[in-house]
Amino acid sequence: MMYLDDLRDVNFNLFSWLPLDELLATERFGAFDRDDLAAIVTEALKVCRNELAPANGEADHVGARWKDGGVTLPEALRKAFAKLAEGGWIGATASPDFGGMGLPDAAGTAVMEFLVGSNPALSLTVMLTRGSAQLVESFGSPELKALCCERMYTGEWTGTMCLTEPQAGSDLGDIKTKAVKRADGTYLLSGQKIFITSGDHDLTPNIVHAVLARIEGAPAGAKGLSLFAVPKFRINPDGSLGGPNDVACAGIESKLGIHGSPTCTLVFGEGGDCVGHLLGRERLGLLHMFQMMNSARFEVGVQGMATASAAHQAAVAYARERLQGRAMDDKDPHSPQVPIADHPDVRRNLLTQAAYVQAMRALLYYTGFCMDKAHVTEGDERKRYEGLTDILTPICKAWCSDWGFRVTEWAMQVYGGYGYTTEYPVEQYLRDVKIASIYEGTNGIQALDLVGRKFRLQGGALLRALLDRVAEARKAAGADPVLRACTEALDGALERFEAALSRLQSPADGVLQMHLNASPILDALGHVVAGALLFEQAALARTRLSALMRERGSGGGGPDVFRTFLAGNEEARFLHNKVQAALCFAHRALPAAVAGLDAVAAGDLSPVDAAF
Repeated sequence: MMYLDDLRDVNFNLFSWLPLDELLATERFGAFDRDDLAAIVTEALKVCRNELAPANGEADHVGARWKDGGVTLPEALRKAFAKLAEGGWIGATASPDFGGMGLPDAAGTAVMEFLVGSNPALSLTVMLTRGSAQLVESFGSPELKALCCERMYTGEWTGTMCLTEPQAGSDLGDIKTKAVKRADGTYLLSGQKIFITSGDHDLTPNIVHAVLARIEGAPAGAKGLSLFAVPKFRINPDGSLGGPNDVACAGIESKLGIHGSPTCTLVFGEGGDCVGHLLGRERLGLLHMFQMMNSARFEVGVQGMATASAAHQAAVAYARERLQGRAMDDKDPHSPQVPIADHPDVRRNLLTQAAYVQAMRALLYYTGFCMDKAHVTEGDERKRYEGLTDILTPICKAWCSDWGFRVTEWAMQVYGGYGYTTEYPVEQYLRDVKIASIYEGTNGIQALDLVGRKFRLQGGALLRALLDRVAEARKAAGADPVLRACTEALDGALERFEAALSRLQSPADGVLQMHLNASPILDALGHVVAGALLFEQAALARTRLSALMRERGSGGGGPDVFRTFLAGNEEARFLHNKVQAALCFAHRALPAAVAGLDAVAAGDLSPVDAAF
């Protein structure tokens, strides 16, 4: 399957918009310069186009297969994973101390976008391996770090996250997997985990599972949980593999999409001999696990955006080639057909897709930058960026996965009936992206976390910091007369958002209103923040376009001259379309999204009063 990327907008985000020099001037990232990062991003895309994308079709059609207690993957996936490991892409953002590249998270977001867009099945294995290795690096003993981290970051072994159980679902406090401490300091685990992505496969000889369990005698609820590293095969002191560790795969799920990624049921300790190694402190397991969960939630947001971008690029390519109908003012049936990209309704659809994809990309890449700034700053500045990362994470996960699915749906519509067939890639994109709003904490849970917890942290300081960032972006866009419509739409959205928030402070039913309306509030805030960042990018694009026109001597002459200029200059077209995407978002996305807040401000309780 061919993967169509948007490298130009990725590079605009990284190298034109974000202040990367602030990162590259620090000790942590000082080994890189802009040219280095640009070359690395381009090489990552090359690997994804040439190695991962061709394996995506086989991954979907053949899928993962479970037989006799083990999972096998298509040969194409095994070869593609080997290329990822060989190139060091699994540990792209990991510490060089353990074999990683040490890239900034902002650049790592670009690598992850290409991985997801070209091969979602393998991207999930990469995401979980890196996340579980980071848990070992952060909380494991020195011996365990030495045995596992480099082997995982380099792709010699992989890793998973094992939380969900049949009776618990998203309520992790009900986890029943048990751990019993042994005299040597290790633990014997027993229990069952379900929906474990890449829980078993034949890509690597070992898999290190990060498992939440309750130590014998610990209290009920989330505060009684501890975190363990549980290898599929035991690890000898020299790093070689010993015998099986009593971890069995009891089956895999038949599911809507991402068929090449096995979703496993794992049974730990059925034979009473499953050894786990404590990560961090007893009874702080959930707190430790949130490191991986938050990272995974951010990357699930990348999944939503990356899939939407790939679907959008494919739809644009199709719309340029597919001939159907005549121009709207041409009534001659003998006239030649025109590409469907010439029809106004298709153009509206395509530009709305572009507006959402670019807004999602701005939100995600800015969040990656905040993660980096939190690593390289100190004191109040570090707290600010840590706070921004905390409040942006549920927005990235929920908003980008929700709208990633909708954009992919709109992309399918461009194809007409062909989009519903397997002849074109968009039907796979649609199937693959839907899970993003469900796993790593459903989007309803993300909304409750945002409104019920993040808004209240530090006396509301996180929300204020986020709205301050919106104000910065508004100021940048407000200085441009063409973008005045964007700032007016943003002002209206903020007014409605504040009215909705005040309704949640009602002493009579504020808690009920919060639970009822957390999702529309997250959606509106996602539109406000991502829209503001897109408008800021549009202001930069306007400045660069004006400079380009002066440079080429195309500053005057009217619309026809301008259209001719755009037709002959790819960079000018990109900058012009960046502005059009922002205007489209202001006129079509923001008003529709924030209108849902009127029901919140009105105190509507009809969903509660309904009799289901």
